[in-house]
Amino acid sequence: MPNAIVQKENLLLRMQEDIRRALEKPENERRWGMVIDTRKCVGCHACTISCVAENKLPPGVVYRPVLDQEIGTYPNVTRRFMPRPCLQCENPPCVPVCPVNATYTRPDGIVAIDYEQCIGCRYCITACPYSARTFDAGYTYTEDTPEQEVYELLPNYEYGVEHPRQPGTEESPIGNARKCHFCLHRLEQGQLPMCVTTCIGVANYFGDLNDPDSLVAEMAAQPNAIVLKEELGTKPKVFYLV
Repeated sequence: MPNAIVQKENLLLRMQEDIRRALEKPENERRWGMVIDTRKCVGCHACTISCVAENKLPPGVVYRPVLDQEIGTYPNVTRRFMPRPCLQCENPPCVPVCPVNATYTRPDGIVAIDYEQCIGCRYCITACPYSARTFDAGYTYTEDTPEQEVYELLPNYEYGVEHPRQPGTEESPIGNARKCHFCLHRLEQGQLPMCVTTCIGVANYFGDLNDPDSLVAEMAAQPNAIVLKEELGTKPKVFYLV
């Protein structure tokens, strides 16, 4: 067990250094990406829960579900867990369908949502072939209980901006599409996405795919690295080791 802890710390430190190096480059020379090792994922959902906590997600809004797959034919059957964040496609189907340009691709490749522009039409949710987008209906966990918890009405800080939990305000995500953004507010401060730091199996690798010396580029180049629905030509920047 101590050796496993040391290995995790070393990998996290290396990825942290990869991020520091990437942030020194112009934004358009970075290409953030992720590799998820399905052989190491144990399906604990720690990444899902930490994402909910970090981004203060309300009921019904999940950025990183963990899919449970059965592979093979009886009696040779096994299970595989596949965390599914937004895949940050290079050719994202969600972008061209937005009628108000609220969904857009940043110079560093992250597909983002402008909550002030979003009108909640959900075209992007329908267009995403990975079901990686969700809708914020404004629910709270303690709604219709004897006492509404005040913390549920506090703002969140996605994209490094304060977003109040008050419907009707332009900056509020309520009534908008929402999605994973690689914890952009952490990333721009030189920190890893929360899902990466909390993975007990060290199954997530993150960094700049344009940096050949980065751990994520090294892992994405492995012969067993795949992307989901490659035939669609969306060119995801999230890879899976199988």
